[in-house]
Amino acid sequence: MLAWLAYLTASVVWGSTFLAIAFAIETFTPFGLSAVRFIPAGILALLIGQIRKERFPSWREIPHIALVGITLLGVCMGLIGWAEGRVSSGVTAALGATVPLFLALMDPRGLDPKAWCGLGMGFLGVLVLLWPSGQGPALSGAAALVLSASLWAYGTLYGKRHADESGHFSQIGVEMLVAGVLSLLAASLTGGISHGTWNPRSLLAVGYLITFGSILAYSAYIYLSKVWPCAKAGTYAYWNPIVGVLLGCWFRGETFHARMLPGLACILLGVALVQIPWPKALRFGSANQGAKQISR
Repeated sequence: MLAWLAYLTASVVWGSTFLAIAFAIETFTPFGLSAVRFIPAGILALLIGQIRKERFPSWREIPHIALVGITLLGVCMGLIGWAEGRVSSGVTAALGATVPLFLALMDPRGLDPKAWCGLGMGFLGVLVLLWPSGQGPALSGAAALVLSASLWAYGTLYGKRHADESGHFSQIGVEMLVAGVLSLLAASLTGGISHGTWNPRSLLAVGYLITFGSILAYSAYIYLSKVWPCAKAGTYAYWNPIVGVLLGCWFRGETFHARMLPGLACILLGVALVQIPWPKALRFGSANQGAKQISR
């Protein structure tokens, strides 16, 4: 039950962060946004870990944890922030949905043909869902997003392979703090923290990214990647564009096209194929038939 709650959190909350990032980069540079987002979030996560009396990572574990934080939060989020200055938040969500495909390609263990069909159908649904927008992505922005998705998949699998016994919030606190400090250094070399006057909307967006996008959703995803197969956990990315489209309609007055309905149906069916196992009768029946044919 806790895993499904974590999956729901990553699916819904991260779907809303694309809109928050689009608001935040009106004021902050890509690496500046990562710095002001992850340094406070990392400190807060470490405080939560101390309150929960969690074990702090050892010096032997910290390099692995730091690498995950640098990859997922420093590099990937920096690329997303940079790309959202060139493509729409909808295109960002669509290309972000390549994460489960990269996870499956990098670690195909446990995926049957039904799951592969589901991954493909889900991604097709994302493309259909966002097709009516008519916004062709800039090549540089699209390339950055695909690179970000592939690195996200690699970082997720690396973290799963090098899982340690430290406390949950202590681990993500180290990841976010390392990523935030390195992003601050990168921001100082690439244009500073902000490029415009701070406004209430961008500051509110940063506050949302710290509390909901980082503390809540990221901790949920790290937990989920440990208890579920990564490709299955990665299907959260298929829900993100749905959330993004609905929020766009609600907050920005974007039109919901009837042509989006087939895309929604494809996504739902694709996720169902990945997440819902075959009935036992069908699985064992097919296995028994195969055994009979071999014996003959």
